Amino acid sequence: MTVVRAKFKVIRIERSKGWNNVGEVQTIVLTPVTGGSRENAAFFAATPAGEIKVGTVNAEAAKEFDLGAEFYVDFTLAEPVPTE
Repeated sequence: MTVVRAKFKVIRIERSKGWNNVGEVQTIVLTPVTGGSRENAAFFAATPAGEIKVGTVNAEAAKEFDLGAEFYVDFTLAEPVPTE
């Protein structure tokens, strides 16, 4: 299968209290890029709508996602894993 690549932008970071004493949960919300460059315009033409939400309790991981940052997202088919 071919890898499908999209380009998304961080539009919101939500912070909420964790459960079972895990501290803070951060949810990073991304939507497809819409413009600002020729590359973004090309990605927008192929993916004009969508949303990705990633939740983490790992503060170090959350620091990698700044508001307005853009990320490539690659979709690769995951083969089924045999059950035990």
